[in-house]
Amino acid sequence: MIGKLNHVAIAVPDLEAAAKTYRETLGAKVSAPQPIPAHGVTVVFVELANTKVELLHPLGDKSTIQGFLDKNPSGGIHHICYEVKDILAAREQLKAAGARVLGDGEPKIGAHGNPVLFLHPKDFFGALVELEQA
Repeated sequence: MIGKLNHVAIAVPDLEAAAKTYRETLGAKVSAPQPIPAHGVTVVFVELANTKVELLHPLGDKSTIQGFLDKNPSGGIHHICYEVKDILAAREQLKAAGARVLGDGEPKIGAHGNPVLFLHPKDFFGALVELEQA
């Protein structure tokens, strides 16, 4: 069902400083900040040869990323994203296997303009999993 690793997301308390570290210290190609109000985040993508790192920062007071940073003030790995060919078929297969889809269970448009869903971390060994239709 899952395809390649799309990205690993890291919640950061200072997006500008994090982007600068990846760009200047690690020599990575880093995108411009992209606000995504529907998800309550601003993201920056660090482009790698075989995947991406997504740097997440809260956008607005109700951002779930703020809650994550309140518990982890230095930041940390927030989620891992895998690609799927058909997000609705993947959702149905996962639900039939007992996995919990977060939110209302309907895909939302993610940072790459593709449908995404999140799966409950308790069903995946403590890891929040994002599925992205690619």
